[in-house]
Amino acid sequence: MEHSAQNSILSTHCSTDSGIICSTKVCIPCTQEEVLVGVPRVLVTGATGLLGRAVCREFQSAGWTVIGTGYRRARPRLLRCDLTDEDAIRGLLHEYKPDVIVHCAAERRPDVMERHTEAAVNLNVHATSTLAKEAAACGALFLYISTDYVFDGRNPPYGEDDSPNPLNMYGRSKLEGERETLRHCPGAVVLRVPVLFGEVESVTESVVTSLYLKVQEASEESCTLDHCLQRFPTDARDVATTGNRQVDVSLGIFHFSGKEQMTKYEMAVAIAQAFNLPSSHLIPLTEQPAASALRPINSQLNCSRLELLNLSVEPRPFTSAIIDCLWPFTPDKRWRQTVFH
Repeated sequence: MEHSAQNSILSTHCSTDSGIICSTKVCIPCTQEEVLVGVPRVLVTGATGLLGRAVCREFQSAGWTVIGTGYRRARPRLLRCDLTDEDAIRGLLHEYKPDVIVHCAAERRPDVMERHTEAAVNLNVHATSTLAKEAAACGALFLYISTDYVFDGRNPPYGEDDSPNPLNMYGRSKLEGERETLRHCPGAVVLRVPVLFGEVESVTESVVTSLYLKVQEASEESCTLDHCLQRFPTDARDVATTGNRQVDVSLGIFHFSGKEQMTKYEMAVAIAQAFNLPSSHLIPLTEQPAASALRPINSQLNCSRLELLNLSVEPRPFTSAIIDCLWPFTPDKRWRQTVFH
């Protein structure tokens, strides 16, 4: 995709003395960075989340002007935008005219989706549909983040052209989001990824990093962890890099995944070993755990399409990546200083 220079300058839209752009359900500070003419712009939804933050950092480091949106967790320098409000989305894209939209915002918790289906579908399907329509109308490339949960896990590994068969509402909603994306914006990119971890703001932000809490329970009673469902934990930073590589040269459906196959039990043991902590209290549970949402046994993704186009990156090894992500939360204050200074 060729990124055309925009004739307008973002700061000319400021309507208050404080330099804040305000409209219905949208507020963003104007900064010096945003007044550069000709710099390509990317709009990142879900910019407050784990993947969204990684995507923002990746594009910023590549010289893009990044416009990030959030809602309940919106913070300074991000737009507050209700993505389920069609008028708000139209106003947002009309105002900022992005060259690329990376749609990271989603309800990703399968059990929550089973209990709060309508609200989750509004975000995962209806908001995606509106964004895809408006992206096509304004000529922006649309990159939609999807999931390995569109597959049932019975016959891995799965290629991009294999037939989806989601087992739960989360997978169904993301698959419907894919279909809406490609129906309204045929030149879009769909990127399916598995369970993510990365530079979390709290240990519980990712199901992977939250296992650190289980590891720390060594002095207490034994802890059972799933040793049935096969997962491929993937660093959000690698996903962000892959997404950035795609915006110029690809369209259609793609897969990206870490290469190490692990159950929750195996992840927890690896975390314990990485931090020289005991793991004898961790007990593998070999029967599929009870949950309100069914999950695929093994939804491994075949990522050869990206690799053939030389658009993939080599995934970070799990052990080194998990140390990188979790050491700010260790008791050793020197590690904290290493990270934050």
